Amino acid sequence: METTTTSRPSAPVRTTPRPTELLCYATGALLVLTGCAHLAVFAVDGGPWDGPVSWRKPVTFGLSFGLTLIAITWVTSYLRVGDRLRTALLVVFAADCVVEVGGITLQAWRRVPSHLNMETGFDTAVSMTLAVGGGVLVVLLTVFAVASFRGRPTGPAGMPLALRAGFAILVVALLSGAAMIARGVVLTRTGHQEAAYHSTAPLKPLHGVSLHAVLVLPALARLLSRTAWSGAARQRIMYAAVGCYTAAVVGAGVWAALTW
Repeated sequence: METTTTSRPSAPVRTTPRPTELLCYATGALLVLTGCAHLAVFAVDGGPWDGPVSWRKPVTFGLSFGLTLIAITWVTSYLRVGDRLRTALLVVFAADCVVEVGGITLQAWRRVPSHLNMETGFDTAVSMTLAVGGGVLVVLLTVFAVASFRGRPTGPAGMPLALRAGFAILVVALLSGAAMIARGVVLTRTGHQEAAYHSTAPLKPLHGVSLHAVLVLPALARLLSRTAWSGAARQRIMYAAVGCYTAAVVGAGVWAALTW
């Protein structure tokens, strides 16, 4: 007697973004545009590029938060996270990104430092809001990072490695950001305000490089999936890319340690 087995059909791959994803993509694009707009403001208004009061901050934070929001919205679609939980986390993450960029931009137009500024009650409120918002970002991104390791991410060959490596390196960005805030707050509370403004410089390269691994590595995996190369070849390329990116992060970390 012959027996036949039937395999359950695989779930269809969703290609149409959900409303929440579209909202996050639009918000990220808007933040990127604000960063570009302030680059034009800098070109017209001039002033220093470095320092606690400059147009650099709304430019870099607008671009960075916008790209990060777009990246997180995209890459978390490969994670094994419940739809409702992912939607809630993305909405909070998008709102937090807007608050962070909005507070930094507001203070730039007021010509006062945005972070570690306790000069007035209003400045203190803005600074503390940004600090709390940073804490929220750490929690949300850590949840996604843990999810990437608890269940194997989906996607083409190399994507699971790219996601796990990207989120692992992102944790370095979160830790370096927390270290910058912690050191700055200590210096501010002990009366060294000017030193607090300059204390973050050694960690900025490490923070910046490690922050965008979660976009660069998955984007590379996605590009490789469009080639005719075998899955094994794409996997080897991703291992090499992860190694190179890790080396860049280690180099930035060594520089931070030597100049801290």
